Amino acid sequence: MFEKVKKNGTEQLGRTNRIVEGTSIVGDIVSKADFRLDGELIGNFTSQGKIVIGAKGAVKGEIICNNADIEGEFHGKIKVLETLNIKSTAQIHGEVAVGKLSIEPGADFTATCTMLTHSNPVIMLEDGKGTEQ
Repeated sequence: MFEKVKKNGTEQLGRTNRIVEGTSIVGDIVSKADFRLDGELIGNFTSQGKIVIGAKGAVKGEIICNNADIEGEFHGKIKVLETLNIKSTAQIHGEVAVGKLSIEPGADFTATCTMLTHSNPVIMLEDGKGTEQ
């Protein structure tokens, strides 16, 4: 009688993937949902949602996402289309492009920073790669 109609992207709302401390991933991660990383990623990360790099988390590579909170280490290139929150325990080294930027006192921010003038949300393509809309 009632059919459930999937809305594009909304089925992932409220879901969070998690990589725990002590786990190391070498390769690329593509996710439509939010992501919390307390382990280590050596590779690229693309998401339509938000990434949280915990205090013990570390990323070496490239990140493209809509929002991000960083408490741990990041080395590479990051593009956050909306808001990047850098906590006091964070260590950021590389290139940063953001819509909005918040940095707590005490953070190690050694990066070039570009503010995006207009941001389009990240959309996931059928091949699993992310692109801006």
